[in-house]
Amino acid sequence: MGFLDNLESSLKSLESQEERDGSECLRRREEQIRRSAEAPWAEQLRQSAFTRKLLDDAAAAGHRLRTKIYVAWLDTTLRLEARGRRLELRPTPTGIVAVFITDPSAGPAVETERPMRLESDPADLLREWLSK
Repeated sequence: MGFLDNLESSLKSLESQEERDGSECLRRREEQIRRSAEAPWAEQLRQSAFTRKLLDDAAAAGHRLRTKIYVAWLDTTLRLEARGRRLELRPTPTGIVAVFITDPSAGPAVETERPMRLESDPADLLREWLSK
């Protein structure tokens, strides 16, 4: 009887492993499709004159405010951080969104998201971010 119990247990284990592998494959495929849809927007964000001007304006604003504005590329997301505030420019399948994140140490972090255009003035975006 022990042999049959072990065999049944092994079969159940193999079946559940196959189910997990199938769902993992599906999740990877969905992620790949999403990344493919975001790729043109991510490339535009990296190469645009908007981004270059945004970084130049951020350095000038940091100097005026006497604070360091940290800039980082996290995969396809551009993050600016100063005084406990974050601004993230994230590519999505439909365009680029600006995400304003408040200081999480002062309470629960609040995210405000809005679509943005690379043709707009980066100084307006910086003013909006630093005034929140």
